[in-house]
Amino acid sequence: MNYTRFTLVETRLNRLTETIIGCAMSVHSELGSGFPEAIFQRGLGVELAAANVAFQAEVHLPVFYKETSIGSRRADFLVNDQVLVELKATSELTSLNYAQAINYLKAYHLEVALLVNFGESSLRFKCFLHNPSRPLSH
Repeated sequence: MNYTRFTLVETRLNRLTETIIGCAMSVHSELGSGFPEAIFQRGLGVELAAANVAFQAEVHLPVFYKETSIGSRRADFLVNDQVLVELKATSELTSLNYAQAINYLKAYHLEVALLVNFGESSLRFKCFLHNPSRPLSH
């Protein structure tokens, strides 16, 4: 079992994910809920820029199947070329939202994704980790 490496990946990106979540909290505090996802996306872009965090919005990332690029999909944010940020503005996150984040991690060959929901009265988020040398299920 490669638990040590998995823990190191998680720890290495904690500061970055904390910054992203803090920026999302600022947006939610200012706007509340009830706006379309695009409004929250623009607000988060403003906050990430103010925090001097390198990011790309609405970036097209290659989708891999058996190590072969087979197309691309748009991601809401790619932060520091390391963290995928998927935004929602819905009344609650569902298992389909979770599956989307997990599948994006595998297909994009990334290690960390944040699923952020602005649609509830309190900001909700979930962090997903994927280490290709360690399966997602325990």
